[in-house]
Amino acid sequence: MESKLLAQETAFVTGAASGIGRGIAIALAREGARVVLSDIDAQRGEETAAALRREGCDAIFMAADLAAPDGAETLLKGSLDKFGTPSIFVHAASPRRLEADNILNVSADTWDRMLSVNVRAGFLLARGIARRMMANGVHGRMLFVTSLHADSPRNLPHYSASKAGQTMVVKELAKALGPHGIRVNAIAPGAVPGGGFDASGAGIERLTRCTSLRRLGTPEEIAGMALALLADRFSAYVTGTTVVVDGGLSLHNWIEPGELY
Repeated sequence: MESKLLAQETAFVTGAASGIGRGIAIALAREGARVVLSDIDAQRGEETAAALRREGCDAIFMAADLAAPDGAETLLKGSLDKFGTPSIFVHAASPRRLEADNILNVSADTWDRMLSVNVRAGFLLARGIARRMMANGVHGRMLFVTSLHADSPRNLPHYSASKAGQTMVVKELAKALGPHGIRVNAIAPGAVPGGGFDASGAGIERLTRCTSLRRLGTPEEIAGMALALLADRFSAYVTGTTVVVDGGLSLHNWIEPGELY
């Protein structure tokens, strides 16, 4: 009988209380990894970890506000002290984006929070974990959940800028850490309800029509590709890249000029 993909491994997942981050954490746990889940939403995070434990998985939750000045450092120290060096790190945390926060209205505080969580905290966590991986000879894997809007502006400048920043962080990490046997990649989802994306808003019908597969995606579908990128059995020679999982949305001009302005 074939063993589980991630048996004997430890995974650390941010943004794990809902949406894509939750889907990835569940997928990793079900493939045998011991999973440390983290999120600002303590109630939903604890519920997710408890549900995984009821399935027989090894899962623990740690609350954290990654927008706080010391949020990443505090979470990093607590998780490493308690659970040791992970072999897998996934940064899926991102503040909820609101359509009202467009280029004319987004506040400095909203801008700072988005960039702090997505770019600053993601980098600090990845670097801290990488240092421990290198010190312990762990050939680890890292994954950032980015967005199609790293390349396509959508009148949410703080969100698009943060995702573009993540894309370059992934490349910088992959280049620097590759010689140490550490792979770093990104996954760019399409329209997937949950977490930061509200599928009840206006324009969802048009968004669905602009997706080649004519439907929205699911966290489980993104998690499947994430699992493949994090498992050496499938992707041992893949690093520094972004894999798009969008049902064909990026093949279409789904945001027409001026539509959201």
